This record gives sequence, C-alpha cells and structure tokens, in this order.
Amino acid sequence: MALSWKLVVDSTNAPALADFWAAALEYEVEDPSALIEQLLGAGHIGEEAVVEHRGRKTFRGYAAIRHPEDPFDETSGIGRGRRLLFQDVPEGKTGKNRLHLDIHSEPGGLEALVTRLEGLGATRVHEMDKGPAGHWWVMRDPEGNEFCVA
Repeated sequence: MALSWKLVVDSTNAPALADFWAAALEYEVEDPSALIEQLLGAGHIGEEAVVEHRGRKTFRGYAAIRHPEDPFDETSGIGRGRRLLFQDVPEGKTGKNRLHLDIHSEPGGLEALVTRLEGLGATRVHEMDKGPAGHWWVMRDPEGNEFCVA
C-alpha cells in the first residue's frame, strides 16, 4: 500500500504563502477553525497558539492547502490527499531550493499562466528554452521559493 504524504514548506508568513499557493494551484486553504474552537474550549491550547487570518482562526505559524476534489476531515479541515503545509521558521531562505514544484499550463497557455502567477505575487527569474526537451519559466513565489511553469 502506498504511503500518505504532504509537502512541507518553510515560510516566514504561512497564511500569506498558503493564500498565494492556493490561488496559484487552484487549491483550497484548509479551515481548522472548528478544531481550534474545540481545543480552546477544552483548554488544550491557549489563545497564544491562535491567530486570525481572513476572518478565520488558524494555528499560529501554520497554514495548509489541499486539492478541492480530495477528501478531508470535516472537523479539522485537514486534507487526506494532495496537500501542502506551510510552517513558519525563524531563519529566512538562504539558497536555492533542493525541491520545487512544476506547474503545467494548458497547451499554448504558458504566457497566460505566467502572467496570472505574476498577478498573484510571483516573479519571473529566467526563461528556459531547451527546444524539443521543453520550454518553461523559472519563477519565485512571494517568499523567494523557486518553482517552474511549463
């Protein structure tokens, strides 16, 4: 049986980076507010563990996104399929990513997708044209993480 997994991305502002990637991938930001209310009510966590983002309670330093068609837990909001978790860390990004996402456009839609991602806060780094091997853009998300758009 295949293992379940999620990709964890270090960040300096997890909720904002989750918003960017949810819009970029057309995923949904997970809503843990019902779970947070239960944990607060039972005294398992204190208010210091919680922040409000876009009118919802979320865990301080964490945010996640999930594919809209994948199953998820109704109480916690946690996805049970394709998922990215963003976690705040004290240090900033210092070098090139060792792992990155590739986003694929519809045929003929590369420039439109790159432009849409720029509108969300991404920046173009450089264009790669390898002839028959492919044509893509290397880009950076709002926190400087590299990704490719083909």
